[in-house]
Amino acid sequence: MDTRKIMALGKSSLVVSLPKGWIESNGLNKGDLLSLEVQRDLSLLIQPSLRVKDEGQRIVVALDESASSDSIFRIVIGCYLNGYNDIVLNSSNIFSVQQQQAIRNVVKSLYLRILSSTASSVTLQTLMNESMANIFDGIERMHIITLSMCHDTLKAMQSWDLELARSVVALEEDVDQFMFYLMRLIRSAAIDPALANRLHVDMLDCLDYQTLVDLIERVADNVHKVAFSLVQLEEHKEYIPDGLWKKLTETANASITAYEKAIEVFHSRSVESCDMIIDEQYKLTQLARSITPFPNILVGDPFFFPLFIIRDSLIRLGDYASDIAELTIDKAYKPE
Repeated sequence: MDTRKIMALGKSSLVVSLPKGWIESNGLNKGDLLSLEVQRDLSLLIQPSLRVKDEGQRIVVALDESASSDSIFRIVIGCYLNGYNDIVLNSSNIFSVQQQQAIRNVVKSLYLRILSSTASSVTLQTLMNESMANIFDGIERMHIITLSMCHDTLKAMQSWDLELARSVVALEEDVDQFMFYLMRLIRSAAIDPALANRLHVDMLDCLDYQTLVDLIERVADNVHKVAFSLVQLEEHKEYIPDGLWKKLTETANASITAYEKAIEVFHSRSVESCDMIIDEQYKLTQLARSITPFPNILVGDPFFFPLFIIRDSLIRLGDYASDIAELTIDKAYKPE
């Protein structure tokens, strides 16, 4: 780190010289204007006032003609999360039908649009405007969808409403879209002090919110598994013991309540409430595990694995609620 001494200029002005290498890298000359911005940690951000952030960050990716759909999906997500606004995919031959479908699917999963397309090249462009973005609103909207999935899944379990369960399965894509959007925004804020200042977050906030977003997405993922498994049990529900299903429903209610409370205390930063959520997690786990072994159900029965997945997913919901509560405690004692 370069250290420079503050010098006096006249009776009231204090000045400090700027590094020559930085001046040359930015093409600055005498008389050029600089913009100064005080950060939340009281550090000072200095940048050329006429410099416009490159809104056309562009990456060109050469894809092998045998690239799988999953590979294309992962590549585009990686480019998106790293802040590229234009993603150009070039094939060494022509895109197969499966590859074209994979590209359309990833566009639907992210805030992207197809800007141009040929048989061997596709240009994707992000629709995200960081200047209008808000981490807190995004997390709240992501949570609202996830909580709606939780409540609808519980209702579907209580009444065997399979149409409601199917609607929950479809909602997971909306949560994933918010997750990728927020991850991109948080990663950008972590490396761009000016953006972080506009979003009112610092580096520790970025770490905390990234963890929270990941936990909410995991909650939605496991609720999706419960709803999907419920649909699979449609033809076998008469063979499931009433006592077993009652315990699963009780566990679902307890897990969902724990998650809902965990998000509430994250916003309120109530450490006392966090302790209650974490302590209740042990009881919830014991309740869920009391369902095993499944009475009168053999591993070979067609409904064994859907039931097992439901039980396992409900345990994980409680675990994630506890993790959110622990994150809240860590955040509550963060130095200002």
